[in-house]
Amino acid sequence: MSKVSYYTEEGIKKLRLELEQLKSVERPKASQAIAEARDKGDLSENAEYDAAKEAQGLLEMRISKLEETLANARVIDESQLDTSKVLVLSKVKIKNQTNGMEMNYKLVAESEADLKTGKISVNSPIGKGLLGKSVGEIAEVNVPNGTLKFKILEISRD
Repeated sequence: MSKVSYYTEEGIKKLRLELEQLKSVERPKASQAIAEARDKGDLSENAEYDAAKEAQGLLEMRISKLEETLANARVIDESQLDTSKVLVLSKVKIKNQTNGMEMNYKLVAESEADLKTGKISVNSPIGKGLLGKSVGEIAEVNVPNGTLKFKILEISRD
């Protein structure tokens, strides 16, 4: 059984564009590579043919995974989000209780996570620790080298 994932409109759009690219551009390229390798003769000793078949298998696996992800994806209406506690797609301002550093993160689905733009996965240790917390609460996050404590300073939609 597959689990439902929540995405922004932008995240779903990226997934659909990638799937379309794989199906309309990459799949024909893989078929062409197999055909060219097949034309080179004996398949039992043709490394090029084996490599092309392997690449096609990986491509088909990626297409299948994307189709499954899209089938189980739900778009969240960000304007309807409750800002009394941290949820998927919440924007959170937190303060590290150890060093006093303040950070802003947006909790997103795993495939949309991008630390450079401040988007962290709800499945990450910090994401899991923040979920369900309210402003003023301390989130304790277990990481490999101990426990981090973050105070929730602010929760917003965007």
